[in-house]
Amino acid sequence: MNQGTVKFDFSNEYPNQTREIILKVYEALTEKGYNPINQIVGYIMSGDPTYITSHNNARSLISRVERDEILEELLRYYLER
Repeated sequence: MNQGTVKFDFSNEYPNQTREIILKVYEALTEKGYNPINQIVGYIMSGDPTYITSHNNARSLISRVERDEILEELLRYYLER
């Protein structure tokens, strides 16, 4: 049995697109009076799109990217700051 580390690599070809989508979703959630951090975390953890408002097409936008791509972008942004 192999006990080595598994390498996870799924190159996100459009990191700027992912970032833009996160920001637009954040803005839409804020405009509707939701706590955007809680809602986005709920979506990432569950995969349930109803955590994201349909206001300004936010639910449709976030569905364009995989949840692991969202996590990668958030982690990259956090660690680079």
